[in-house]
Amino acid sequence: MRKMLKDSSANFKETTIAAVSTGLTPAGIAVIRLSGPEALSVADRVFSGRKKLLSVRTHTVHYGKIVDPESDQEIDEVLATVMKGPHSYTGEDVVEFSCHGGLFTARKILSLLFSSGAVPAEPGEFTKRAFLNGRMDLSQAEAVMDIIGAENEFALRAGVSGLRGDISQRIRGIREEILNETAFIEAALDDPEHYELTGYAERLGEALQPVKETLTELLRVADYGSILAEGIRTVIAGRPNAGKSSLFNLLSGHEKAIVTEIPGTTRDVLETHVSFGPLSLILMDTAGLRETGDRVERIGVQRAKDAIEAADLVLYVLDGTEGVTEEDRKALSECAGKPVIVLRNKTDLMENASAEDGEILFSARTGFGMKALEERINALFDAKKLTFNDEVVITNERQKALLRKALRSLELVDQGIAAALSEEFLASDLTDAYAALSEILGEAVSDDVIDRVFERFCMGK
Repeated sequence: MRKMLKDSSANFKETTIAAVSTGLTPAGIAVIRLSGPEALSVADRVFSGRKKLLSVRTHTVHYGKIVDPESDQEIDEVLATVMKGPHSYTGEDVVEFSCHGGLFTARKILSLLFSSGAVPAEPGEFTKRAFLNGRMDLSQAEAVMDIIGAENEFALRAGVSGLRGDISQRIRGIREEILNETAFIEAALDDPEHYELTGYAERLGEALQPVKETLTELLRVADYGSILAEGIRTVIAGRPNAGKSSLFNLLSGHEKAIVTEIPGTTRDVLETHVSFGPLSLILMDTAGLRETGDRVERIGVQRAKDAIEAADLVLYVLDGTEGVTEEDRKALSECAGKPVIVLRNKTDLMENASAEDGEILFSARTGFGMKALEERINALFDAKKLTFNDEVVITNERQKALLRKALRSLELVDQGIAAALSEEFLASDLTDAYAALSEILGEAVSDDVIDRVFERFCMGK
């Protein structure tokens, strides 16, 4: 199937692509990447060094200058890195020019490469070619984007694990178990004289039990891992004027929320992404939870309740100068079923501040209690529970959906065994489970699926 995909993927074997692989902003250096059958000859048309790049050894770096072949004008001094296929990132001949990082300079060099025979790379096309050339499977290609988009240590480690092939190895092992059973059934149906199917259905159910347990555990870890990798959806809730917006500003590091002594200032949900120790929080400031006759404020209160419903964590802010009120008790009931950390705020205004069991003494004005808050959140969402040594962490939604599909197919096998269906029907469901797992690796997938995966990538990757 991989060969069919390569044949149907828009002449990639005949074209040489180029793009700036670093950000198009002023910087110390910029890297311009070429890949394709004519990468070396296209590079030689603009590169002037001691040797032609076509003649140098692979995986070597060469000093030279970029020269406009039309005007003979020198553009920049560069280092040219040559990596010949198949031992390169894409599996093709690759040249990377490291030039000075001026925006105009990088674009000028890129323009010269286009006029010399290269074509603009599409987003993610270098990694797409690596996949199509068999340098990595689809789960590893998706891990590249996970590494690029990582916003915390956990997300980075998950991406590196995927790129290393940990996911691929686990999926291939599961597929092997399913394939063995499918092959036995098909052999028995084709050659009943030499293969005995009597009592096999029960043995099949027993053999598939550990496979289903593995898939179930992968999905459990995946759901937990997604929260840690993408950010813990954290809602700041409480009564008006308890200090919610001050806490939001403190955690975000910016004066994003308006803070006044007027109750009901916050009407809508404010959201920002913040790093908090080794984890990330998708932090949301919400309207104060109270009964109100103000129509606009009522909308804000309802949005606050909706945010709590979708939250992974609630930071409930108490006004420590007033203590726990009936409104607080009612508001806390809105958080039932969610992990809740109660912050007794405004301790800087209290002479003898004390907290009830489970509460954290806090001051959003001075930052007192931040260490205790960080420790509490880390205890609730402990990334160290996933060691990356024994567990594979899948955070990609496409892969998770295919895991669920595979598990559902194996559950159908169980139902077929209970209903005494023939082995042909059992083999059909086993084949569906195998196919779903194969899609995770990028085998037997359509060009449309591949295009959707790589359209998320940035230019030059």
